[in-house]
Amino acid sequence: MAVLPALLALLAVLLALAPLAAARLAPFLWQDLAFFGTMARSSLRCRRRLARKPATTLLDVFRQHVRLRPRHPLLLFQEQVLTFEDAERLSNRAAWALRRRAGLRGGGQTVAVFLPNEPAYLWTWLALAKLGCAMACLNCNVRGRALRHALEAAEATVMLASPELREAVEEVLPELRRAGIAVFYLSAASPTAGVEALLPHIEASPEEPPPAGHRAGVSADSKAMYIYTSGTTGLPKAAVITELKMMMVASLARICGLRPDDVVYTTLPLYHSAGLLVGLGGCLEVGATCVLRSKFSASQFWPDCRRYNVSVIQYVGELMRYLCNTPQRADDREHGVRMALGNGMRAEVWTEFLRRFGPVAVWEFYGATEGNAGFINYTGKVGAVGRANRFIKLFAPFELIRYNVELEEPVRDHRGLCVPTKPGETGLLVVKITKTALFHGYAGDEQKTQKKILRDVLAKGDAFFNSGDLLVMDAEGFVYFQDRVGDTFRWKGENVATTEVEATLGSVSFIQEVNVYGVAVPGCEGRCGMAAVRLKDGAAFDGDRLFAFTQEALPAYAAPRFIRIQEALEVTGTFKQCKNRLVQEGFDPGLVGDRLFLRDAARRSYVPLNAAAFRDIQEGRLLL
Repeated sequence: MAVLPALLALLAVLLALAPLAAARLAPFLWQDLAFFGTMARSSLRCRRRLARKPATTLLDVFRQHVRLRPRHPLLLFQEQVLTFEDAERLSNRAAWALRRRAGLRGGGQTVAVFLPNEPAYLWTWLALAKLGCAMACLNCNVRGRALRHALEAAEATVMLASPELREAVEEVLPELRRAGIAVFYLSAASPTAGVEALLPHIEASPEEPPPAGHRAGVSADSKAMYIYTSGTTGLPKAAVITELKMMMVASLARICGLRPDDVVYTTLPLYHSAGLLVGLGGCLEVGATCVLRSKFSASQFWPDCRRYNVSVIQYVGELMRYLCNTPQRADDREHGVRMALGNGMRAEVWTEFLRRFGPVAVWEFYGATEGNAGFINYTGKVGAVGRANRFIKLFAPFELIRYNVELEEPVRDHRGLCVPTKPGETGLLVVKITKTALFHGYAGDEQKTQKKILRDVLAKGDAFFNSGDLLVMDAEGFVYFQDRVGDTFRWKGENVATTEVEATLGSVSFIQEVNVYGVAVPGCEGRCGMAAVRLKDGAAFDGDRLFAFTQEALPAYAAPRFIRIQEALEVTGTFKQCKNRLVQEGFDPGLVGDRLFLRDAARRSYVPLNAAAFRDIQEGRLLL
């Protein structure tokens, strides 16, 4: 019986070939077919692995590489070299220590990891997998209430932290203790009274693997980890990552051509899916080497690539722009990088990157951590995030639908169904939720899970994942990212939820109302945060106090760069705040009659924004 669906799928593919042969898509027909074959093989490989009894997980794939090439480098970090064998031994010891000191026995337990980019992230991930525990990847920028919420959402019983984040840990420690959450530092010594340092116990633990029984019952649908998305400025949303999804995302780099002899360079944070699953996870999948850096440095990027013989780099759009903005050097093309893998690169940056740094194969992709499908630009079309591959669409149906930005809702016809866009028309990306394209939602937040499901899209009763992104498809089937809808915008490679920033700023003593939005800044990716503020009656704007507050209460990328003081904030008849006009007017003192302020890190204050400073921003002399 299992053969029948495969035959039906094959028949559908053959029927789809006829109209395509004569269409304008014909120049890309064979590329589409070849990539469909690559995707199909990858999907089948992942599903077959996890269908075995017991299931072959990403951890088991890693262990296969341990047996086949134990001394091959897996992770390079500063002067440290961890081979596959080293990672196996360290993770075994960590698993034993966590079993004994934290009482971890698997069975659905969740452990929160609050670590910067460092080798401990790798062997902790492997150790928790060996114990059958899910890992909650905490964003290192979250603090206070947001940190507590992240732990609650994933129902974490243990938190493993770095002493580098001591202040954030100590701020919430009393509440964590009351909630029964055990806290450990992954270090040799603890700077906090009452918090145990785990490293001495790890070093004293045996190198043998812990009992396999801890992982009994692990299947494709088991929760492997939680990655926080979109809500990191205030209340994080814990996207559920199953074992199957983790393996499929880790296979992305292989799909794009990652080989066992490659050296992958990532400066992206490991608490995000790109750095952890695509980068490090991709190396676990194929047996390649990962070079990890604690933070991105434009000046050290290419020297690092030469030092470590890097052949593949990971990027986000902002990162590539920074590289292109560095002073030109005679050795710009003296490197061994053959492939760049990432997302969010604008066409002009893409063109300049290739012109300056040489013929690197760029694999741009699009996807959301919690999403059920995405795109990969397998043709190298500059500026595109991928193609509307009709063969893949048979198994992961998606649509671009008309979207009313002002009403913030899809346009529907007389039947109550959504209206697909035409080529060249911007639309909201939605992906049908099916057995092969599941949406697992967010842990501990059913309301937000349901909010991401759009129903009655193409037929009554259907359900689609709402990406929240506006894209456009051209006549040749190439897809381009346009913007994010609603209250979320991207800045510095992070998603900023305006409603959460508004809630945070609303607690400032002299602020009565606040409306947060993103404005375009020349030469910058995404949109820069700006807040229109109405002061309390009789109160004065205090730039020093607001700077200090945002420095403490918000991640650096979420603190508004511009403040606009208004007598009254415009709202609709249903009391929704109006943002469109504010976005269009931006921060030009010559256009805006209200008082404007600029966040000045050097003076640790919000200072008046004058015409001279505006010109400096427009012309790139004053960087944000």
